[in-house]
Formats: sequence, structure tokens, C-alpha cells
Amino acid sequence: MSWKFTNERPIFLQLTERIELKIIKGDYPPGGKLETVRELALMAGVNPNTMQRALAELENIGVLFSKRGDGRYVTEDSAIITALRDRYVAQKTQDYISSLRELSLSDDAILQAVSDGLRSNSNERKRES
Repeated sequence: MSWKFTNERPIFLQLTERIELKIIKGDYPPGGKLETVRELALMAGVNPNTMQRALAELENIGVLFSKRGDGRYVTEDSAIITALRDRYVAQKTQDYISSLRELSLSDDAILQAVSDGLRSNSNERKRES
């Protein structure tokens, strides 16, 4: 399965974000081993050098670490993973607010939209249970 990329930003940055999201969601748990560079590149449909660059970037910021000859692993430092999640949530929140501001919505209208969305989502979850 090939991952989808946009032309707006370098692919290696999009790869880092995709892997970060998998870590945040728990698809790659703390201390968990990642697939090899070649396996990940094949899954993403990218050149192994591009994947290597993305993984190196994640190592540089402490999200991943290497065990020589054994591959790459997700950090076990919960503070790093929490900071990653918080940064992701803050960015998504800002993106959402910016898109609503483009519609000239007031802060009160944005808050109401969020409240309505949470209420609707909560009701859907209750029905699914």
C-alpha cells in the first residue's frame, strides 16, 4: 500500500510526520522496533534514500534510536512522545481555527462549532457502544 504525498512539502518531511503519527497512535509503541528502511520505503512507495533521510531526522530529534546491526526503535522516553502528541494536536487545532477564520467566523462561533462537534461525536460513540 503506497502512502499519499502532496507536492507542497518535501516527501521526507511528510514521511517523518506519518511515522510520528503512527507513534502517537501507538502503531509503533515505545521501545517498538520499526521495519527496515527498505521495507518502510516499499510500503510508502518511495526511494530508500528518502526514507533513510526521514528516519535520520526522527533520530536527530530523539523520537527514534538505532541499535547497531539491529535496526531502529521508538524512544521509550514518554516525555518525547507526549511532546510529539502535544505538537501534533496544537498544529491540527491551529489549522482548524485558521480554516474557520477564513470563513470570517468569530471566536464564539468557532467555540460553538467545536462544542457541537464534540457533542455529535459523543452521541455517535454512545450509539456504537
